[in-house]
Parts: sequence; C-alpha cells; structure tokens
Amino acid sequence: MTSHIQSYAYLHPSAVHESTAGRRTLALETSGGATPAGEAANPQLFSGFLTAPAAAAAALLTVADIAATRFYQPAAPASLDPVVTADGDRLRMESFSGCCGAYARLDVLAPGLDGDDVGHGTTNVDINSPLRRALARLGGLDPLHLTVGPAELAVTTFDGPFVEKQVPLPERWLRGFAEAQVLAAGFTLRAEVPAAEAAAFLRTLPRPTLRSSARTTRWVVPVGGRTLRPTSRPAPDAVCLPGPERLLALQQVLRHATTVRVYAPDLAESDAAAVAWELQLPGMRLTLMLSQNASRGFSGEGGVLHDLATGTAAYDADLVSALLAWEPRIDVAELSRQADLPAGRVRAALTVLGASGQVGYDLAEEAYFHRHLPYSAGDAEARNPRLRRARALVADGAVRLDGALASVGRGDQGHLVRADDTGRLSCTCLWWAKYRGGRGPCTHALAVRIVRDTATEAAR
Repeated sequence: MTSHIQSYAYLHPSAVHESTAGRRTLALETSGGATPAGEAANPQLFSGFLTAPAAAAAALLTVADIAATRFYQPAAPASLDPVVTADGDRLRMESFSGCCGAYARLDVLAPGLDGDDVGHGTTNVDINSPLRRALARLGGLDPLHLTVGPAELAVTTFDGPFVEKQVPLPERWLRGFAEAQVLAAGFTLRAEVPAAEAAAFLRTLPRPTLRSSARTTRWVVPVGGRTLRPTSRPAPDAVCLPGPERLLALQQVLRHATTVRVYAPDLAESDAAAVAWELQLPGMRLTLMLSQNASRGFSGEGGVLHDLATGTAAYDADLVSALLAWEPRIDVAELSRQADLPAGRVRAALTVLGASGQVGYDLAEEAYFHRHLPYSAGDAEARNPRLRRARALVADGAVRLDGALASVGRGDQGHLVRADDTGRLSCTCLWWAKYRGGRGPCTHALAVRIVRDTATEAAR
C-alpha cells in the first residue's frame, strides 16, 4: 500500500481547559487548511458553545477512535487526525479507519452550536491521547465552549508549545473520500428505529477479536419501523451488515441518540453491500459507513471510474469547480442551470471533483457538499491504475468496435467486451469473472467506454 508523509503543524496540542470560574473549553487546534481567502496555516473556523456537550464529546471521540483503528488485520493504533470542514452554518468532522473500511462523519448543525458565526474552510484538527482521555471523562450538564483554530495567531518560538506530526498517509485513504461519496449517493433509507432498539441490537453482535478481523457478514431485517431483527442469512427486505463488529464503535454515543437510520443500496437479497448507520443526536448527526468487505476498503470499489473515463467529465469538472461555493449543500439543479449542462454531466463532474476530495455526500439531506482536503490529493488518474491501463490500450489502437461487441488487446492477450440492451458492459477477462462488476469496470470495459464516447462526440 503506497503512502506519502503528511505533515501537521499545530500551534498547541488540542485539549480541554477549565478556568478558575469552572468554565470548560474544548480547544481543537488546526493545521494547514483551505479557506475562501486561500491557504491558511492555522485557520480559525468557530468559537462558541456546544448546546449538547456530553453528546458532542462522545461523538467526536467516536470519529477520533475510527481514525485510530484498523478493523482488518488489527495492528498498533496509528491515528490520522480528522478532517474538519466549516460550511457557514455547520461543522463536519470526518475520518477513515486505518484499513479504510470504515468512514465516520460528525455533522454539528446550527442547533448544536451557540456562538460566533461559523467560518468557511477545511483543515485537520489535532486529536491526541490526552484529549481522548479528557473527552471520555466529559459529562454532566455544564456548558462546553468550543474553539476550532487558535483565537489569535501569535509568533511561535522553538521553545513554545508548537506541535508537529509526521504521519504516513495511505493512498487508499485519499481514494476512500472519492469512493465513499459515490456509494453513498446510491443509498436509500432502509430502516429508521429508536436508538434504544439499535443499542439492543448491537449488544447481540459478536465481539471483535484479533482472529475475526471483521470478516463475518450478517443481515438485519427492519420490522414494523420499530425494531431490527438479526438474521445470519439474506432475506427479503434485509440489509447487509458487512463486518458487523465495526458497528460496535457506535456504542459509546448511542445513549445520547434519539433515532437511528440505516441506509443501503437496493440490491438483490443475496448481495453483500456497503451500509451506513446514521445517529440522530441533539443538534448533530453521526454517520458510520462500512465498506462491502473490511478487507477491501472503500478505496478499491472502482465506483468513480465510469465518470473519470467520460470524455467531457474532466472539462466539466473545471467549470463546475469554478461555480462551487462554501455552501452546506450543493444544489445539482442550480449548478446545472449555472453551468448550462445536463444534470447527468454535473453529477459526473462532481464525481471527478470527489476524486480529489472536493466533494462529499450527505445521506440525510440527499445532497453533495463541498470540502477542500488539507493535503495534496494528487492526480486522480494516477491513483487509478485501471484507468491508466485503459487509456494506454486506446492510445495503442488495441480497441476494435463491432456493434455490441468489441475486441480489446492483441493476440493471446485479447478479450471480448459485450454491451447488453441497457448498455452495461461485460468482459471475458479474469477480473470480470471474479467480481462481475462489483468493484467497478475492468480495464477492457473502460477502454471500450472511452472509444465509444470519443466516437459519439465526433459524430455530433
């Protein structure tokens, strides 16, 4: 797994401070962020009170714990500091597990914040071990003041509290942001139950062990909109729970929740699939999304490849990117009007932007949102070898179309790609035989898609 070193520079370590008057402040320090005014070393995004401090502390601890956990092939914790985005009326805190098979996001909405205006920007926040212990001890009804970013940017000397972290950031963690939003955009609400029922269900799940590595798959059937019935086999209306041990990360925050919503794609009952659990908290939402298989992670799903291969997507992405603003939700219809593009091309452009971390998807609002990752996401195509190989086949003239059939490659390396009545492509290669499109298109289908799109554009 390739990675690069990500540098975090914080003016102080994040901490919970208590004044002589008894007022507590949760100070989250920021490092290297993007704002509407440009790059900022330590942006300040919010200063005010949390209206539900105990729930917020438990939810933030969950996001931090996900970043410090490897569910597949467990190893020593190696925490990646969460990403925080301020959208003017809310704060979004996001993280991936070390194995990239679990994605967590805490949305602190306007009712959950009481203070100054929320700024705009994306950055990392320092989550350290002492802060984790302090968050675990927070409770009661005392108000909790929150600052995201330093109140003032004083000159920091070498003998001051300056904190620097050098963290190996996996490439699959970067790709996970793109794949998670593509998957989430295809989810539908499958169940909504009281938090107490969800907590009772989680208590029935097997405890994770070093040997289990979250390898099991179970299903759950919503019953009457009020409860969840576990089952070890697929059944009509059942929702897949891949590696259900990963859901136990929600236990510490469920006592603060009112409702739990379960989102998943509409698939045949026997299909394993990714799933998302969303906890409704006072003024907040906490979402935990699980990949289809803990060993795969979100980075290998290939959901972005169709749109990345589209001839106009890259050009459209530049146009749409110029129109994006730091708004809490992206209105596809409005973007379509402003860019004078069909909605389908706008969504493909958003997928391209998502591949560089500029776009996420909010299940509760059924809408995309804007972020700008506080690290270099690099070239999307460089992180997708199937797409690179497909373009090489096209450049080599190795794709020959014959109606619904196409031959790709030369000699013994050739494969046949067939389009069905809906335009879906299948291939004779081993990749297709193994995954049947479950991990996105193969290299040969991508190459055919590129050639056909190019021919269509030339015919216009």
